[in-house]
Amino acid sequence: MDYKSSDSGPRHEDLLPSTVASAVKVVVVGGFGVGKTTLVGAVSEIRPLTTEETMTQAGAGVDDTAGVERKSETTVAMDFGRISINEQLVLYLFGTPGQQRFWFLWDGLFEGALGAVVLVDTRRLEVSFDVIGLLEERGVPFVVAVNTFSTSPSHPLEELRAALDLPGDVPIVECDARSRDSSRDVLLSLMRYLYSLTPAPEAS
Repeated sequence: MDYKSSDSGPRHEDLLPSTVASAVKVVVVGGFGVGKTTLVGAVSEIRPLTTEETMTQAGAGVDDTAGVERKSETTVAMDFGRISINEQLVLYLFGTPGQQRFWFLWDGLFEGALGAVVLVDTRRLEVSFDVIGLLEERGVPFVVAVNTFSTSPSHPLEELRAALDLPGDVPIVECDARSRDSSRDVLLSLMRYLYSLTPAPEAS
């Protein structure tokens, strides 16, 4: 299977700066068609790697396309992007496929991940239940980002927290996955949450 890419070979701006000393990994997860590829592409400082393929009749009756009937492409392996936090630290973003038939890939994508962003669509909250359950089973810290599609119903965030059965300490924020600034703010929310989970150093 040939995966899509914009051009062959890296651009100069895609090369990792020589000053980088360490990197962290974050995974963007969610149900089918919630905007994971869009978010990774919007916030990445490099040309994102995507593995989107045209949806075919093979997925009919297998993939739940309710609410996203006009979707014509889907991620079949992963999305990948990069953000420089500073000159020494970079953040690698990995977007997962949303259909359950591709969830066997999640084990590799989650290996070494610092945390995760769960992207949800209020038109189809039910596709997020199993995703959140898997993260909780794995013990992966996460934040929830509500992607504000123009046709999505709007609900108070605390109502969505209750509907998703989220613990009170798990951040839930609204975002526009098409916007670089909005997607960046989601990642900052995750970084702040991860920092809050770090034990304070003991006084000597």
